[in-house]
Amino acid sequence: MKIGIIVAMDKELHQLQQVFAGSDVLVQKCGIGKVNAALGAQRMINEFHPDCIISSGCAGGNGDDIDIQDIIVSSELCYHDVYCGRAIDDTTVYGQVQGLPVRFQADPYLLHKSKELGLSALKSGLIVTGDWFVDSKEKMREIVGHFPEAKAVDMESCAIAQACYINKVPFISFRVISDIPLRDTNASQYHNFWDNVAEQSFQTTRAFVEIL
Repeated sequence: MKIGIIVAMDKELHQLQQVFAGSDVLVQKCGIGKVNAALGAQRMINEFHPDCIISSGCAGGNGDDIDIQDIIVSSELCYHDVYCGRAIDDTTVYGQVQGLPVRFQADPYLLHKSKELGLSALKSGLIVTGDWFVDSKEKMREIVGHFPEAKAVDMESCAIAQACYINKVPFISFRVISDIPLRDTNASQYHNFWDNVAEQSFQTTRAFVEIL
């Protein structure tokens, strides 16, 4: 199986390249944000022709059951900053690009295989994506006001999911929780996370790849 992994930042790229050193897995950096993510996914699809794509990296967490260094596996994904209105189509909902699914579903096989890992820190749920680094409780409250069930908030996963959906490439996202915005101020948890991040967070992605 040809597996491609997309990350947003150099910090994530360097760690995952070390984790997958000597393997056939392709790890590429797309850059931060939705446009970079979609372009990176399309480039990987065009040039590498992967059998599946994994989005990996960090995200802000949400929920009483979520802690820093938990790993959220996307069961479904949508945007937290997209609203197409109801003037033309009154069935389109907040977070949905008109004409596309309300939520992009993770590939069923990949989601099933992730559960075989049996890790207590591995939790599945909704990941929401938008072009906003959530560094305040106010912004996080706004997001979870629309998506109270969201487990993670990031800036790339749903855009990669959309590109994969259009190209019919199986997709799933693994996101390590770097901070809990509703328990933090000034993103201090995020910065401490990068000072102290444990390698086993990304080793989970490797363990997942090994069972595919």
